[in-house]
Amino acid sequence: MPLHVPPAPAPALRSVLAALGSPTAVRDARTPALQSVQGPLSPELPLPVHELDALTPVAPEDRTALTNRAPRTRLTGWRFLIRNGERAVAAADTMLTADGWAFSRFFEGPYLPSTERALRQAESLTTFHQPRLLSVPELYMLMLWLHGDTAADPASGAPAPADILIPLAPAPPGFAAHRPHLAAELLPVIDVRLTPATPLLRTPA
Repeated sequence: MPLHVPPAPAPALRSVLAALGSPTAVRDARTPALQSVQGPLSPELPLPVHELDALTPVAPEDRTALTNRAPRTRLTGWRFLIRNGERAVAAADTMLTADGWAFSRFFEGPYLPSTERALRQAESLTTFHQPRLLSVPELYMLMLWLHGDTAADPASGAPAPADILIPLAPAPPGFAAHRPHLAAELLPVIDVRLTPATPLLRTPA
């Protein structure tokens, strides 16, 4: 089914277009493709990047309560795929500053083809979704987040139990890249990995 790609904030898109039009910005990016590619470059498929909030520690006997915790996320930026014709050659990140949305960086690397592969996986599903990215910095983990409410504000909200999460490659140990999971199944596993056990207090001898 087609994905409902949300529109990015106009200032975020303008900042990327301005960076693409600046020889200095492209040169400073030091990405091989941007330095060597021929022909026009266009930012496409804007994806809001959300970060999963870290959890507070819990005692070992309370860890079963993790499955009942509501996930909390916050918007950290918008990511655009930079295309040259039919090929994505780089990505561009924007960030929110005191003056509004601003260009952050160009980059390449494994997350670029992995994002494209996950989006193709999403296109093959039988239900409509709003695509987002969900980052778990503590695990060095990034996922394609397929939100079931296609009319939702892309800048807010948290994964619903029936939302689909697809870990991107490289995925951290214990997680299979490009294997879709329901958020209700994957988030409790992530919570357990993120939440340190509270150390036991020993009474003096």
